Amino acid sequence: MWIRSTLAYRASFVLAVFASFAFSAFDFVAVMLMFSHVDALGGYPLGEIAFLYGTASTAFGLTDLFLGSTDRLGRRVRDGTLDTFLVRPVPVLAQLAADRFALRRVGRVTQGLVVLGYGLAVTDVAWTPAKVLLVPVMVISGGVLFGAVFVAGAAFQFWAQDAAEVQNSFTYGGVTMLQYPPTVFAQDLVRGVTFVVPLAFVNWLPGLYVLGRPYPLDVPQWLAFAPPFVAAAACALAGLAWRAGLRTYRSTGS
Repeated sequence: MWIRSTLAYRASFVLAVFASFAFSAFDFVAVMLMFSHVDALGGYPLGEIAFLYGTASTAFGLTDLFLGSTDRLGRRVRDGTLDTFLVRPVPVLAQLAADRFALRRVGRVTQGLVVLGYGLAVTDVAWTPAKVLLVPVMVISGGVLFGAVFVAGAAFQFWAQDAAEVQNSFTYGGVTMLQYPPTVFAQDLVRGVTFVVPLAFVNWLPGLYVLGRPYPLDVPQWLAFAPPFVAAAACALAGLAWRAGLRTYRSTGS
């Protein structure tokens, strides 16, 4: 329904997609401005930064397209409008994801793919079959990992009721962090996003293997191929959190 209503005004839709593309592109413009003054950031040249940026942005853009509406859950819990989802014969999470579905967010996905293509074109990578396969795998697995964080953050709102900004700190804040190399961050932060909230598996660990860069922590190299398994485990945990949160919902009492 939301897609049909969006496409009913084609010119408006095209402008909205372009605005989404341009708005997200400002992040990479800021990176390029940094490189007008330096040759490397944390030891990484522009091409490698573009590769990390592109993989993180594309993965996040896909998740934001399909699950970006979950940050409205706190408002629905607070005003009781989540009740309408509970009486329909459709999973609540599916309805929440489809609520006000914003097709214009494909602009962010497109912008991430453009930067990723640029990074792959200008970066000298010693390609092997494993590295070629790892690039699409890390984008898809990264999107699933971000999806697990979106769902877990939505589940938290059943208790907090108005915690959209807490959720955004891990989602939008996480993708902003992953757009830069791990060498610019403190080791404790890198450990946190590797072993606690495993965002490093979105692009840092597999990306550094593709680029032939050393890992920021003393971890085995085979972890570069672990993102699909980490994403599956994260989804299982997020699913448990979602079901637990949904069981605690008691409406507003009105």
